[in-house]
Amino acid sequence: MIRQERKKKMQRTELGSALVARCALEGEFVLRSGAVSKWYFDKYQFEADPLLLGEVAEHLKSLVPAHTEVLAGLETGGVPLAVALGLTAKLPMAFVRKQAKAYGTARLAEGADISGRRLLIVEDVVVTGGQIVKSVAELRERGAIVDEALCVIDRSNGKVPLLDEAGIKLIPLFRADEIHGS
Repeated sequence: MIRQERKKKMQRTELGSALVARCALEGEFVLRSGAVSKWYFDKYQFEADPLLLGEVAEHLKSLVPAHTEVLAGLETGGVPLAVALGLTAKLPMAFVRKQAKAYGTARLAEGADISGRRLLIVEDVVVTGGQIVKSVAELRERGAIVDEALCVIDRSNGKVPLLDEAGIKLIPLFRADEIHGS
């Protein structure tokens, strides 16, 4: 069955409601940070849906700083977001591994050249920012200029000391308390 394309862009509140309806799970979940939560945001549900992913990319596009030269999608959830956003914003993309591969090119970031370029980290959900900090440190070692990260959901609700300490500004589409009340 071929899905109908959405004709007009969703309003931000409508998008938030759609993301919660599609992705918010209730229960007891251990987050990547080790914290236990009563709800979990299964981001792969919207990342695998072309219409919902397209809506997210349309809304993220307006948050991309004008000086951005390359979108850097973090493995794994940030990669489809970077691709969708790159297509929408017409920006080149780099796909950042959790660690450089040990074979072939042995690169940490595949795709667009990052050395000397201003990157915008693209991530799906941020809780503590630990992976962003680790990836940014490695990207900076390779000559990238990185001081901002864009995400769909900020589960910390604006309290990410690790990012602050690393000089990385977080730009969320939504804070968790805006769309889930927690």
